[in-house]
Amino acid sequence: MMPERIDGDVRRELGRFGPAGAMAEIVAAWPEAVGNSISRNAWPARVARDRTLHVNTSSAAWSFELGMLEEKIRGRLSAALDAKAAPAKLRFAPGPLPETSSHDPEDDRPTPPTVTGQHRQAGEELAASISDENLRKIVARAAAISLAKPADDRPV
Repeated sequence: MMPERIDGDVRRELGRFGPAGAMAEIVAAWPEAVGNSISRNAWPARVARDRTLHVNTSSAAWSFELGMLEEKIRGRLSAALDAKAAPAKLRFAPGPLPETSSHDPEDDRPTPPTVTGQHRQAGEELAASISDENLRKIVARAAAISLAKPADDRPV
């Protein structure tokens, strides 16, 4: 037997609590409405009785910047939500953000190969026939880097 999805039931029950009950919908819509950069640095914290959405940010600078974009962000968020869940105002302040995954996209970049004197010499030999000095140096350097890569990392 497959487990039943309960998100609809949870949203319906939270809706009984007025504006604060819209948090589930707001949190679900937030990343797409504001984009990756903002959602990494700002996250919905709570909805006040006057339907003001309080948003925690990673710094005072982010709070200031997002405060300047409040109308635009509120418009995008309102477009993604039904009228009952849409916040009347947004307030930004530094505060705790949800834990993010420990995976950093920067870690996916390949590390540059270690170029040795032997690689440099081979690169210079390959570029020796080029008459333009600047071009010869550039080609020699590129060849040395290419030669320093493991054989299985080189393009065919």
